[in-house]
Amino acid sequence: MNIFYRPQYVSEATKFINELKAKNPALEASQRQGRSLLWDKAVDREAWREFRAAEVAQKPYVYQNKAD
Repeated sequence: MNIFYRPQYVSEATKFINELKAKNPALEASQRQGRSLLWDKAVDREAWREFRAAEVAQKPYVYQNKAD
């Protein structure tokens, strides 16, 4: 038996989330929809390869003037 085992313990945060989901069953679906707007995007790997190939290496000290 684990010494940290607390039978039937549910934190206040978990209780709040469970109550919120019970009151508004469409909440999880709207969260997934919002996530898809901002984060779940298709990645164009060819465009990323071209972007990485076109990068110019940064100088070790960017504020130093070019000595000619």
